[in-house]
Amino acid sequence: MHRPVLLVIAHGSRDPRHAATVHALVRRTRALRPGLRVETAYLDFNAPSVPQALDRLAAEGVRDVVALPLLLTRAFHAKADIPAALDRAPARLNIRLADVLGPSPLLLAALERRLYEAGLTPADKRSTGVVLASAGSTDPEAIAVIAEIARELRHTGWCAVRPAFASAALPRTEDAVRALRSEGVRRVAVAPYVIAPGFLPDRIARGAEEADILSEVLGAARELADLLLHRYDEARVRDGVPALSA
Repeated sequence: MHRPVLLVIAHGSRDPRHAATVHALVRRTRALRPGLRVETAYLDFNAPSVPQALDRLAAEGVRDVVALPLLLTRAFHAKADIPAALDRAPARLNIRLADVLGPSPLLLAALERRLYEAGLTPADKRSTGVVLASAGSTDPEAIAVIAEIARELRHTGWCAVRPAFASAALPRTEDAVRALRSEGVRRVAVAPYVIAPGFLPDRIARGAEEADILSEVLGAARELADLLLHRYDEARVRDGVPALSA
């Protein structure tokens, strides 16, 4: 059965760790579904740009594409930048736009696994408060989603969970850490709710200096690769094309 190309659209960054992480995640996704063509494009800083990637696919004779925003919330990039770039695609391409990654139980699972990899165990939940540190946004919908994810993470058993933001919104990571300390939380962990390293994740790390634990970014986690394929299949089914299992 014909499979549309999966085009993963990342934000992009001047920090080379960003693109390296995106490529690692794409490689993992390819490995989970052999035969599926997975390509990468960037909104800024890195190549290929979205128009460049779409032009190349069209020149190669590709007809069907699922464009998947490598974004955790529906903020400005998902609502404006990506649709605008796709609107300029060659006419021969049939493009389905998949949903952003979050929210999803798979992201919560990846967050918790990163915390365990940083040294915590499930037995530590009742004595550990978590700062859910995101990049930040001016979009009220995105801020509300982060607050809801913090509530969902709290319901998995952590003694407290506070959202925090590296930019555009408050509180900052360090303020959320101090707030948990003032409430008497014995152990405080900072969980970056970001996909790849870069300027804002580094700001989160600096804000975590007074915390006991700092987990890694989500990165090329198996859960994220599974989620990319899940969003791809959702986009296919939504347009009446049967999904294909790995």
